Amino acid sequence: MTEHTAPAAASPVPSRALRFAAIALCAVAVSGCSTVRGWFGNSEKADAKALSEPAKLTDITPSVTVTRLWRTSAGKGEGRLGVRQGPVVADGRVYVAAIKGGVRALDLQSGASIWRHESDLRLSGGPGVGDGLVVVGSLDGDVLALDAATGEQRWTAKVTNEVIAAPTIGQGLVLVRSNDGRVTAFDIASGERRWFWVRELPSLTVRGNDAPVLGPGFVFVGNDDGTLAALALADGRTLWEQAVAQPDGRTELERMADVDGTPVLDEAVLFASSYRHRTMALEGPSGRPLWVSEHGGSNRPALSPHRVVVTDANGTVWALDKFSGTAAWQQPALARRNLSAAVVQGDYAVVGDLDGYLHWLRLDDGEFAARERAGRDPIKGAPVVADGVLVVQTVDGDVSAWRLNQ
Repeated sequence: MTEHTAPAAASPVPSRALRFAAIALCAVAVSGCSTVRGWFGNSEKADAKALSEPAKLTDITPSVTVTRLWRTSAGKGEGRLGVRQGPVVADGRVYVAAIKGGVRALDLQSGASIWRHESDLRLSGGPGVGDGLVVVGSLDGDVLALDAATGEQRWTAKVTNEVIAAPTIGQGLVLVRSNDGRVTAFDIASGERRWFWVRELPSLTVRGNDAPVLGPGFVFVGNDDGTLAALALADGRTLWEQAVAQPDGRTELERMADVDGTPVLDEAVLFASSYRHRTMALEGPSGRPLWVSEHGGSNRPALSPHRVVVTDANGTVWALDKFSGTAAWQQPALARRNLSAAVVQGDYAVVGDLDGYLHWLRLDDGEFAARERAGRDPIKGAPVVADGVLVVQTVDGDVSAWRLNQ
């Protein structure tokens, strides 16, 4: 077993809000009430409320037609747990899980049920699939491995904390990231633990994390302290570490720099994005930065041949040049709508929002091309695209598939 820990985060200092409050009280005492009357009147309150509410959707003129192929339910969804359950697609099948409802395999084109594995476990993050296995974790630290063809149980295991990320499967291992900063590697055939790696968590982090990503002999892990680590797949030792964003600031809130979205590996280049509005491209084997952009968020990036698309915490969608990191466009019209990670479908970037809407944006200029509603509940898990079909899951457990009509 290999264990690595990072230095503990610095102790927080008092918030600047205390100083602001003191200044405001001094202003009232010196100037008198008559000079400050109306500062927080109805118009100002209305403006403040408008700035905190999700942006209202405006009518668009669709330039592409989107058709819903099917819709079904995975079971009782995550609700407000913040575990970002999402589907996974492999070999023409969609695999989904729910807090209550077990695991289901569906046909990608029709949505027809292929098998269903009932379970009393509170299954949380979405399933992982690979090498004939479907693996999912639970809110109680259970790991359940099923036969991808039949849904029959292969093995079970246990980790030290809740699992809210989809497991990663490949090269003879199942890698499970638990919410205490630990990555555990299990033998793919037996479920026996091979190694674990630990990263100490900051005092305050964004709720949720995502799966590690595999490279040849590597596993890449985004961490809550803003770093990206490359581990040796054979034994879990750290090969390199790179800060995507520095957790600077006077308060714990200001220092939040989570790399929560799964890094994306494109040939030998790794792309990762941080809650601290930063996205980085790195050489996978060495960790050497290739470029850095001051735009990004805690969701995973999406790649097209020429673009890296990221969503930030403010609800802005950014398209970055894939080879330089330069911003090609931004789309701010979805401000404060709690966007999901983006995914690329054809010539469009697609994001989900807090009201269950899917938005298709043109990759060349960021203009809206289409909008459809997948359900009445938020979309927090990343949509996926396979064989030209987009599949998405809402927090209520609704699963639907969509195709572009060119």
